[in-house]
Amino acid sequence: MKRTSLLISLLLLVGIKSFGTLRTTTDTPLYKNKKATVNARVEDLLQRMTLKEKIQQLQNRASGRADEIEGIFKGESYGCTHEMNMKAADCADMYQKLQTYMLTKTRLGIPILTAAEGIEGILQNGCTLFPQELAQGSTFNPALIRKMTEAAGAEADVIGIHQILSPVLDIARELRWGRVEETYGEDPYLIAQMGIAFVNGYQKYNITCTPKHFMAHGSPSGGLNCANVSGGERELRSLYMYPFKRVIAETNPLAVMSCYSSYDGIALSGSHYYMTDILRDELGFKGYVYSDWGSVDRLQTFHHAVATQEDAAKMALIAGIDLDIDGAYQTLQKMVESGKLDQKYIDLAVRRVLTVKFTLGLFDAPYGNPAKVDKVVHSAANIAVSKEVADESAVLVKNSNNILPLNLSKYKSIAVVGPNSNQTIFGDYSWTQRDPKEGVTLLQGLKEVIGNKVTINNAEGCDWWSQDKTHIQDAVKAVQASDIAIVAIGTRSTFLGRSPKYSTSGEGFDLSSLDLPGVQLDLLKAIKATGKPMIVVFIAGKPLALPWVKDNADAVLVQWYGGEKQGRTLADILTGAVNPSGRLNVSFPRSTGNTPCFYNHFVTDREEPFDQPGTPEDPKMHYIFDKPEPVWNFGYGLSYTNFKYLNCTLADSVFTPAGGTIKVSVDVENTGARDGKEVVQLYIHDKFSSVATPVKQLKAFSKVLIKAGKRATVTLEVPVSELGLYNDKMQYVVEPGEFEIQVGSASDNIYFTKTITVKE
Repeated sequence: MKRTSLLISLLLLVGIKSFGTLRTTTDTPLYKNKKATVNARVEDLLQRMTLKEKIQQLQNRASGRADEIEGIFKGESYGCTHEMNMKAADCADMYQKLQTYMLTKTRLGIPILTAAEGIEGILQNGCTLFPQELAQGSTFNPALIRKMTEAAGAEADVIGIHQILSPVLDIARELRWGRVEETYGEDPYLIAQMGIAFVNGYQKYNITCTPKHFMAHGSPSGGLNCANVSGGERELRSLYMYPFKRVIAETNPLAVMSCYSSYDGIALSGSHYYMTDILRDELGFKGYVYSDWGSVDRLQTFHHAVATQEDAAKMALIAGIDLDIDGAYQTLQKMVESGKLDQKYIDLAVRRVLTVKFTLGLFDAPYGNPAKVDKVVHSAANIAVSKEVADESAVLVKNSNNILPLNLSKYKSIAVVGPNSNQTIFGDYSWTQRDPKEGVTLLQGLKEVIGNKVTINNAEGCDWWSQDKTHIQDAVKAVQASDIAIVAIGTRSTFLGRSPKYSTSGEGFDLSSLDLPGVQLDLLKAIKATGKPMIVVFIAGKPLALPWVKDNADAVLVQWYGGEKQGRTLADILTGAVNPSGRLNVSFPRSTGNTPCFYNHFVTDREEPFDQPGTPEDPKMHYIFDKPEPVWNFGYGLSYTNFKYLNCTLADSVFTPAGGTIKVSVDVENTGARDGKEVVQLYIHDKFSSVATPVKQLKAFSKVLIKAGKRATVTLEVPVSELGLYNDKMQYVVEPGEFEIQVGSASDNIYFTKTITVKE
């Protein structure tokens, strides 16, 4: 009896010393005790794991069909999994069985993180197709984007998906880059606002997002995907780091994705400075880092930073990459056993992955709800949200003589032509394969809206990529037989994982020229020669050089890939059922050589006091044949009504660097005949600074619905801390001095300029 009591006492003492919390009376392991803290559960589980089991938690294993689970996983648990080909219902059923397998058929019962792309809806067949991220950005409506990801999150939740591999926080400054369509645009403040809303929507369902690509991935040399990004420490911190800093601080995502590329010659996925010193120690990120696909192996094969795959794995792990999506981390066990790698790095990474799993509640409730998939996924309500985002994302950039909206009583026939006239284009990371049946094309949308009121003549005229001109005359004949022409041009892209063909945009599909691909400009010129009014609908994943279009079209409507209701949105705008309210989130260049052409450039980058822009007939200094300004600038967009900016007042004009908030109120009146939404924009310009600062920087905006003939007072707030810069010592400071507060409807359309002073 005494020996038994002594044994129990010793066991209790060990339990207290090791875990700080007693095991249950049924001897349930502490890590399975729901009442224990996350840290205690992690540490308990960690000390029970073999080295092999730990390393498997640092790897992804792709899923297959439900009947393939045993053959794929073989009784072993991994950190993460993904599936990209199943219908939503089949995937939900498989994930239900997979999590049951993980909990009951593996030694320790560790659940698996289920990840999916979710940039424009969940990447499972049949899920709602929302507009691409560039279109989300042009809404200038963060609340609407949160509503969108709440809808997408509901679909992920019932499928059983716990991690979304989005949003993209890269900055669209290099327009030749194919992934411009996956960004929110060229402005870091807009990107941050949209990213915060995006993450918050998914987090409603306790789903973690994975902001990417950390960092400075979006300005590759030559526009070539994965190429080195040139820049210094100040540019890194002022520009590329800004959205990540805001999103991490304000949403606390549990995952971040690293990038393939290098910054200033340093491969980020192998850099302790970027992935630990900055990401964790400086920005306060507390989750785990998920490698972009192949980014660890590429330390050897692409960057040539190391000689072997083993060295690549070691370099990435020590840098702070916790989970490798490919195969390099399979070499870790051998390195630990041979003494080449300290196991403390394994434990640190596993601790982070397990902490995320416990925090998300996977050990206690890892399942989706397959029974509700048919009700939740692709519901009428979610499709309506997709349409709403598309409606607010389209940007009207020209409307000569108010030719739009179309007065259908004036026309007996309309020609709808061009390579994008009868094709749905969803963009990269959507689950489709460009099947028109999976969405509404422009032609279909117009037929839905117009019905039999007007005859519609359709001919593509050319494709979107080749030099084949043999069918241009078909489009010309369709226009000649009509009263007006609607010409749909632009780019196309499809998910890289589904063997896209002839893409002119998207991941890995970069352009050497920003001219319209193929013979689309020839098509436009041939239609212009008919003398018929010409409306251009530009459906694309990025801006292209369209000076001829601006000069010759009667109206131009821009739609970044608008989801499954894109065609109906365009038809509703063209016919007036929807009043366009999108604004350009990325500037349109005049030519390829006119890039980069972002609005927030340094004052010295476009200004010369002693010359004027040249022309082909009269070359001058600077760009001797042209001017360096964009065709259409950031923030620009027209409406079917008119807005008048009236009084603008400052709540205060003197501040200290210590803090405070700048409050600006402006009265905006809708002077037109119909209701409309206006995007009131506030920009800051530091009049004198110790280091170069941009001519202006967006620091607040608000999209407001104003009824016809009514007036609204819009108040915009900017924390004084947003006025800061990184000085010559690379310290972030708000310098004393004068700052201009600019309020207007676009970056180049400012109605009010006020001055505030920051005193020492």
